[in-house]
Amino acid sequence: MPSLPSARHVHRVHLDDVSAASLDRQWVHIVNNGLGEPIRVPVVVVRGAEDGPILGLTAAVHGNELNGLAVLQRLIEEVDPAQMRGTIVMALAVNVPGVLLGQRGFNDGADLNRTAPGKPSGTSAEIYIHRVIDRIVSRVELLIDLHTASMGRVNSFYVRANMHNPRAARLARLQNPDIIVHNPPGDTTLRGAASAMGIPSVTAELRDPNKFQADVIAEELLGLRNVLVDLGMIEGRIADGVQQTILCDGSGWMYTDEGGILEVLPQVTQRVRAGETIARVRTIFGDITREWTAPAEAVVVGRSVNPINQTGSRIVHLGWNPRPMPPNGLPA
Repeated sequence: MPSLPSARHVHRVHLDDVSAASLDRQWVHIVNNGLGEPIRVPVVVVRGAEDGPILGLTAAVHGNELNGLAVLQRLIEEVDPAQMRGTIVMALAVNVPGVLLGQRGFNDGADLNRTAPGKPSGTSAEIYIHRVIDRIVSRVELLIDLHTASMGRVNSFYVRANMHNPRAARLARLQNPDIIVHNPPGDTTLRGAASAMGIPSVTAELRDPNKFQADVIAEELLGLRNVLVDLGMIEGRIADGVQQTILCDGSGWMYTDEGGILEVLPQVTQRVRAGETIARVRTIFGDITREWTAPAEAVVVGRSVNPINQTGSRIVHLGWNPRPMPPNGLPA
């Protein structure tokens, strides 16, 4: 077998000492585990032959959300630094303990994407995400954070972005998702923390957890190529997706107020009308005890697929005021 390229062990992402027209593998030391051994995030820096934008791509902030990891591996295979301008910084697995445990959360149970920007001194998760932001994310000028649905739920291929920010809106549209949800990032997500630092950022939700899905991996790879072309980082033309992107003014989850066996009727990307029945719950004996209807015209962004429903469980994620975005409707 051929020898594998080595990776450097570093304490923060190094950009200036990466040679032009080259690809550099870095293990970025974030924290130590309980035995005093380092926990490192795998990062690939692709530096083009000429200076240009610095694009950040992050995957697996939730440890069981794996489609983004495959997208970045494919991008590494096909990008040619000698034919590129600018720099791509790819964090292939942000939540290393979660990936190894096969779970959404960090190894202390916390949700890293509800913990940002973290703290220099705090809980295990707070310190970890603080250092990820300081040592990796702070090095980029634009960020696309790759996610999927969580366990028991499925997503469309959709992007959350502040559509009032022209640069974020452009990143969102170029990915050709099924749905774009206008969502200002004033929250404790990684996207929110990056945006607060002045880094235009979007979150791409690549369908379902715990597996690689070839169709959405290919779709997001096409979207990332579009972003690179639009930023002038590679040569090419911007390609439209196979579907027309739907734009929503916002979105929200509906939750149950009755426990039992849940049946959700519409599929992801399906339009629903105000008053349309979207879910029902039965007792264990099969008797219907409750039905829910759509409160307004909406599109199904995501949905529950777990029929075991305790009171307060999620039903559907609805996008409000859905309307087609023109095929070439890129913000200026």
